[in-house]
Amino acid sequence: MTTENPLTCKELADLVTEYLEGKLSPADQQRFEEHMDMCPPCRIYVDQINQTITLTGALKEDDIPVHIQDALLDAFRAWKRV
Repeated sequence: MTTENPLTCKELADLVTEYLEGKLSPADQQRFEEHMDMCPPCRIYVDQINQTITLTGALKEDDIPVHIQDALLDAFRAWKRV
């Protein structure tokens, strides 16, 4: 079943964490999965994010020095502005 309001690639990227954590509504999950069905680059992106989470799953916030946390947060904030 195809939804009337399909996700864009940017919207999918914004929702990927919620999707992987199982926090999307059923309707948004359907839209997300329909987009992945028709968009190989987004499937690859979701797989890469999932692998990153799996590989860093044992890493805790306290394991990362504060100056590294700050640098990462700055980088992500700058990326979101683009």
